[in-house]
Amino acid sequence: MKSGDMKEGYEKAPHRSLLRALGLTDEEIQQPFIGIVNSQNDIVPGHLHLDQIAGAVKAGVRMAGGTPVEFSTIAVCDGIAMNHVGMKYSLASRELIADTVEIMAMAHALDALVFIPNCDKVVPGMLMAAARLDLPSIFVSGGPMMAGRLGGENVSLSTVFEAVGAVSSGKMTEEELAELEGSACPGCGSCSGMFTANAMNCLTEALGMALPGNGTIPAVSADRIRLAKEAGAQVLELLFRDIRPKEILTGDAFHNAIAADMALGGSTNTVLHLPAVAREAGVELSLDLFEELSRGTPHISKLAPAGNHHIQDLDEAGGVPAVLAELKTGGHLKLEALTVTGKSMGENICDCRVLNHDVIRPIDKPHSSDGGLAILRGNLAPEGAVVKKAAVAPEMMVHRGPARVFESEEEAVEAITGGKISSGDVIVIRYEGPKGGPGMREMLTPTAAVAGAGLGSSVALVTDGRFSGATRGASIGHISPEAAVGGTIALVREGDIISIDIPLRKLVLEVSESDLNERKGNWKAPEPRIKSGYLHRYAGMVKSASSGAVLED
Repeated sequence: MKSGDMKEGYEKAPHRSLLRALGLTDEEIQQPFIGIVNSQNDIVPGHLHLDQIAGAVKAGVRMAGGTPVEFSTIAVCDGIAMNHVGMKYSLASRELIADTVEIMAMAHALDALVFIPNCDKVVPGMLMAAARLDLPSIFVSGGPMMAGRLGGENVSLSTVFEAVGAVSSGKMTEEELAELEGSACPGCGSCSGMFTANAMNCLTEALGMALPGNGTIPAVSADRIRLAKEAGAQVLELLFRDIRPKEILTGDAFHNAIAADMALGGSTNTVLHLPAVAREAGVELSLDLFEELSRGTPHISKLAPAGNHHIQDLDEAGGVPAVLAELKTGGHLKLEALTVTGKSMGENICDCRVLNHDVIRPIDKPHSSDGGLAILRGNLAPEGAVVKKAAVAPEMMVHRGPARVFESEEEAVEAITGGKISSGDVIVIRYEGPKGGPGMREMLTPTAAVAGAGLGSSVALVTDGRFSGATRGASIGHISPEAAVGGTIALVREGDIISIDIPLRKLVLEVSESDLNERKGNWKAPEPRIKSGYLHRYAGMVKSASSGAVLED
């Protein structure tokens, strides 16, 4: 497909007349049409400024001899959607984003695409579209928010969520919370820690689909505008050289992205998104590769919520290229992987170095010898579960305790904030998976409430739902199979003993197989929680979290 299919020849005069209605000149009509996919809106703080980014991209496209044509797609703010019905729509929006881009690009015969995402599901949704369409493509995000400042310390959105738990448990006053609320999010950009949005923007660099700096240059920096202009110009180079996403999104690229993920201690949501992108690219990507690379890749950068540094600190330390350079030193990268620079990964990072070893540790002096994420298995999660081990307190790496069972996030939050959870408990939140939720809600509220109540080093939480990248603690999500399809998590009873061993990657319900079989025989599938609209259709089509929660073919 090319734009000439809808603008060349006398029979396309009607089409050209419509293009002229846009105010395009003959020269602009003759040039390549470059789609600018912009997820700007006025409700998501990470996307508020994307029109400025789009303007810079258009300038770059024009400088390189292309005609930019901008169109929009949707974006959900996970923070605003948190802990109400809106969160059911967040993960489900990923597929809609990919579909809308496909529709616009194909209907208008565009030659190439520049993607401008920023927040959680938008980045993977756009990556899925890029792989599916296989048009020359490049990404430039809106960049991370600066950390807030209060009392001489950095604060962020996760600090506010945890403060709510502190107020509930009497450890903070409502006046102190109000002061924090006014300081934590100082302006536009994706929330300032190594949460899902920033993790995915960093991994887009590691995949080779974005220019260096994409994941870490702050949203408010002039460098971000220059990067956008460079991306707009570079997409024409990709078009002229016919470099397409599927040449970049190879098995080696996903290896590099997962290695970077483990080094950075990224969000557990990356374990949903990378397989979904890989599927569109025709690359098989299983949880086994995540586990293999987790075992062998050192964790060298500990950012909020696992540590005190934020994305702006990572940028000052050399950004993702510096992290990749350290991984290269340890032999953890596929250096021949092609990138949107037109060069290999090895060529891109050959002169990169770490500028602050407090933020990015040397590969031989890591925070831990294995990666920031871990895949757990056992009779409670035979198809796998995931935990951000980089953010787990040392005393919770191995834990054994009684199950406290809740049928929804709301029930669990009520119990936590009501003081009904005790040290040693294992909170079980079920029927929140892709089908059961539906939509696999992100549950920062209960995990933050646990941390805010001072229970983060004594209470674990397991769920078939998922967690925010801002979550910390022994929070184990994506349990598969989920409760709604009769997975073992549906059979857990109050007081059952659950054993967690993160170093050994074990998650076990200490109930005999015969008892579980008896419980299974008595189990009945619940009524769907949503019986109409998009989420009802989504629930009928979505697959297990272990496959990336993709839709059935």
